[in-house]
Order: sequence, then C-alpha cells, then structure tokens
Amino acid sequence: MTGSYPATRLRRLRASAWSRALHRETVLTPADLIWPLFVTGGSGTEEPIASLPGVSRWSVDLIAQRAKEAVALGIPCLALFPNTQPDLRSEDGREALNPDNLMCRAIRAIKDACGDSIGVLTDVALDPYTSHGQDGLVDAAGYVLNDATVEVLVGQSLNQAAAGADVIAPSDMMDGRIGAIREALEGAGHANVQIMSYAAKYASAFYGPFRDAVGSRGLLKGDKKTYQMDSANSDEALREVELDLLEGADSVMVKPGLPYLDIILKVKETFGVPVFAYQVSGEYAMIEAAVAAGAGERDALVLETLTAFKRAGCAGVLTYHAAHAARLLNG
Repeated sequence: MTGSYPATRLRRLRASAWSRALHRETVLTPADLIWPLFVTGGSGTEEPIASLPGVSRWSVDLIAQRAKEAVALGIPCLALFPNTQPDLRSEDGREALNPDNLMCRAIRAIKDACGDSIGVLTDVALDPYTSHGQDGLVDAAGYVLNDATVEVLVGQSLNQAAAGADVIAPSDMMDGRIGAIREALEGAGHANVQIMSYAAKYASAFYGPFRDAVGSRGLLKGDKKTYQMDSANSDEALREVELDLLEGADSVMVKPGLPYLDIILKVKETFGVPVFAYQVSGEYAMIEAAVAAGAGERDALVLETLTAFKRAGCAGVLTYHAAHAARLLNG
C-alpha cells in the first residue's frame, strides 16, 4: 500500500545521485559476469571475428593472458569455446575426446597461470568438433541421435574435468545428459565439478556470429530445431529445467538472453535456484551495430542490458562485453 500525492512523491527519491544509488534495487558488479572466450591454434595468435567486432579467437598462450586480465578485473569465471581446425573435425566428433585438444590445453594453461583464482566453464556439445555442424551424432537421414550422443558427451565431460574444468556446461539439449554426466563425474572422483545446464536453450536466430567464431556456420546441414526449444514455448522451459535439476544440475542457463527475460523470471520464481543467462553473439553484435550507426552509446547500452538480466533474477551473465563492463563498474 502506498500513500497519495502530494504526501507521496516517488520522484523525491530520484532527485539526487546519492539517493538513487542508496535506493537502487538491483546492483551489478564484475562478480556477476562470465567472459566467453574463443580458443584457436597456434602461438601468439589473435584472430578478430568480423561478425563480432571487438571479439577475437586467441591461441592457448594468449587465453592465459586473458585469464590474468579477468582476475585483475574481478571477473570470477571464463567460458571456453574451441575453433577446431577443419582436418580434426569428423562425423563422430572424436576430437572432443582428445585429452590434448584445444579445450583441454586452454584449461590447463589457465589453471597454470591463475590457479583457483578464476573458474573455468567448459562447453559440452559436439558442434565444434563435427564435420556436419550438429551438436551430436547423426543418422543417415541427418537426425541427431539422443542416446548415442549422450555417451560421447559423457566422455567429453570427463575429458574436460580431468584437464581441470570447474564447471561443465552441456549446451547440446539432449534428453538425459545431465544425469549421465553427473553419475560419471561422481564415479570418476569429480564430485566438486559443477554442472551448469543449458536447460532452456532455444532454436534462435541470434546465434550466427557464434557459429562464425567456432567455425561451424558453413558446415551446418539443416537446423537444430529437433533438439533446441521452440521460441514460442515457456511451459516447456520449466519442464526442461525441472528435469535437469532432478538429474543433478547445480545451476541452469537460459539462452539467448534479452528476448527471454520472461523465461528467466519464471525459472527463478518457480525453482529458486541459480539461473544464468547467455547474452549471445547476436545480441552483442546488435549493440555494436547500434554504436557504429550512432544509434546508441556503448557504455549505457552494455550496463542497462546487463542490469536487466540481474533484475529478472539472474545470478550471473555470460557476455562478450564482460571485460568492458567490468572496467566500467570498477570505475
């Protein structure tokens, strides 16, 4: 219940900067950010990504430098995604199981450089490793096979955990993979390795620049609508989240971000668990396009969108603007 005008003037609390800060309901800090980074081969290599202006692929040695930068900025976690060279991609994605693949080398380099001062989150899906660009194994008709894919994802997860990953993040959307991965991690002595499930990952038009970054866009045959969610559905998202939590997920993710703030809010209100969002490549690219066109100011756009995720109930956000936002927040 509130009073009536003029005894109650809601503008009274907005009249000065100190008062606005004092009464602010949602606070964004660098500790709320996860910085996605793309790994490539070579040494001393930076490869700018044309469709993601300001974002590059980094060789393993330079990924370690980015990790040190993140620690200095107060960013608590990095998310890694490999750009596997074409001759290592195959129908069965077997490079995902190689203990010396790009992902595993990057994990070890970060841990050697920073130890436990930063967390490493690793993507579990086969699209960076398959010659067809799908997240799993396919049959003769091109349909992605669920149970056969889960077996490979379990091996991929164990491979990454053995290399030192702190958080396993399955982004594949196969049924049952969280339970299978959790059981395997427990059995292999990785009880403290977290699982952040891409529980509500939608078949979205916002993923294009990411596919450029990991080298799968030109390879993808068909689409991913048989396993990623229909953008019209919200009740289904709650079912997906509930199943993943029952199978052992420690936290869940909604992807993409801004077009799905309603899903974030529903998940948080329904389950009361840590919810993360991925401000995906298309969202990042739109902000940068707006800045380039003079339609908006980068700093304000970045902080406003990231605050929106927090306001909707996110514990944290994966964003390519993480380092920039952290610098702004650190003043």
